[in-house]
Amino acid sequence: MSAVEEKLAELGLTLPEVVPPLAAYQPAVQSGLYVHTSGQLPMVDGKLPMSGKVGGEVTPEEAKDLARTCALNALAAVKSVAGDLDRVARVVKVTGFVASAPDFTGQPAVLNGASELLGAVLGDKGVHARSAVGVAVLPLDAPVEVEIQVELTQA
Repeated sequence: MSAVEEKLAELGLTLPEVVPPLAAYQPAVQSGLYVHTSGQLPMVDGKLPMSGKVGGEVTPEEAKDLARTCALNALAAVKSVAGDLDRVARVVKVTGFVASAPDFTGQPAVLNGASELLGAVLGDKGVHARSAVGVAVLPLDAPVEVEIQVELTQA
């Protein structure tokens, strides 16, 4: 077990299986020393635990937990191409999309779920740049979607 996966275990978490693509794309691709994930929905065992708009059917607190799940799914996607999460030199960028009710403006707080997870698991390597974007709708009516870009160490 990698040191990153041991840290996940200390936090009471396990790395999930890679979420299969919903369309014609790969969950993650590597280019040089960088891995770019596709947008990861908060799928758990092949299903969305919740759907709807944040600030409507989904509370900001629930959405923050879902963003955390998205980040776990993103780490699984990174591992699928990097082979070992201990190769992560740093998380470079996190982009999060929040399906928002018309008057909801708390997207950054929702995306803290992903950012805080990456920091807890990767320490200083998890510190990253980030964008938090409110959108009208996401695939499958998911409340949140997260993609990450990471830099790897040499193999």
